[in-house]
Amino acid sequence: MTLRHLLIPLLLGVAAGIAAATDDTPAYGWQLPAWVPRPRVPDDNPMTAEKVALGRQLFYDKRLSRDESMACSTCHQQDKSFTDGRAKSPGIDGKPGLRSAMALVNLAYLPALTWANPLMKRLETQALVPIFGAHPIEMGMEGQEDLLISRLAADANYPALFRAAFPEQDGAITLDSLTKALASFERSLLSFNAPYFRFKYLGEREAMSPAAQRGESLFFSEQFECYHCHGGLTFTDNLVHARLPFEELGFHNTGLYNLDGNGAYPIDNPGIREVTDNPADEGKFRTPTLLNVAVTAPYMHDGSIATLEEVLTQHYAVGGKAASDGNAVSPLRDPLIVGYEFSEQDITDLLAFLAALTDADFLTNPAFAAPVK
Repeated sequence: MTLRHLLIPLLLGVAAGIAAATDDTPAYGWQLPAWVPRPRVPDDNPMTAEKVALGRQLFYDKRLSRDESMACSTCHQQDKSFTDGRAKSPGIDGKPGLRSAMALVNLAYLPALTWANPLMKRLETQALVPIFGAHPIEMGMEGQEDLLISRLAADANYPALFRAAFPEQDGAITLDSLTKALASFERSLLSFNAPYFRFKYLGEREAMSPAAQRGESLFFSEQFECYHCHGGLTFTDNLVHARLPFEELGFHNTGLYNLDGNGAYPIDNPGIREVTDNPADEGKFRTPTLLNVAVTAPYMHDGSIATLEEVLTQHYAVGGKAASDGNAVSPLRDPLIVGYEFSEQDITDLLAFLAALTDADFLTNPAFAAPVK
């Protein structure tokens, strides 16, 4: 069975699952701040503490990879907001992947889950890609579905965990229950205790330094334009929740590349054009979250910018890094990316504000850490 055969039936059910999504999950306590709306949850996978517990075990289990060398957590490490500090994450064969590992933070509020696939909306479906995908190879389990299930069934603890999480299935260990458990754990990865949120919504005036407060003003100014694509619960322009009647989706070409003068990106990373086949979508990638961004270097979809300071001064300030590399401004560049003038103090203050988006509790929460064996 190929990854394509695994994905097709799941993708066919995405529209129905999203349309029926609800926040009616009485068996699970979200423990959200009062100002945060509940996320939507698919009707066919309601949240429960038992599913989250099982998903956490699976997330850290290297037996989900062919040679038992990688777990989901290999590329998604808690202290780095569930990124891995690499420009491109390698798979079990050691070859670099195509893109940088995205942060797994507030995923329950994101209507699109990857850098360059606007159709990948469901965590249950997305989990199949790193486990079984072959282009690139990540965990390398393509064609090894039976081996994966037998490994889990032979474990001393998993049968009981699956029974507790899926009593309606009598604890059957299947790809369906496995991906639903992983998705449940990933939906539990919520981050709403950064200094900025405490300052903004809880009135803790000492939570942000004067420099960070100046940086906030710059961030939300027309001079820098950051807020147009980065704001709200997720600090991105991608958002869905129980009180929102529609999904907000944001994919943009920021002018990072312009290889041929017509806006071309590297052939192995063309953005969502790879999915839409629309030439106008060349170089469009999903806006990443800025929550915990100070700990998720390197930056951009391909990890091609090492520091946040470089992102501000060598990319956005010049209207796209292609321009700073000596190339013409891309004709496909988003019209909001126009460049800006800045002072050294401006950059210091903006960096202070971005640091205030770091939720230290999220990065150290034992509920998200590897379970004790």
